[in-house]
Amino acid sequence: MIAAVILGSTLCVKVAISIPDRVFEEAEVLARHLRVSRSRVYARAVEEFVEKHRGKTVREVLDAVYGKDSVGLDPVLTDLQARALREQW
Repeated sequence: MIAAVILGSTLCVKVAISIPDRVFEEAEVLARHLRVSRSRVYARAVEEFVEKHRGKTVREVLDAVYGKDSVGLDPVLTDLQARALREQW
């Protein structure tokens, strides 16, 4: 069951999750060490997870557009560009 709770102007959603005991215990220690609530630890962990996977999606889209293989410049073209820059500077 998901219930919405309004705290000030921030909308929060309460959720129930199941995690391994070891992870729960480590999160408890971390929350005490950081002096933040357990909820803040879990919220931050989910934020980071979502952000990490959001970046993958962007990379996957770019890979689909540009291809995954690195396409280098032709060595002759690279040499000509380098010569042109030396001459201008």
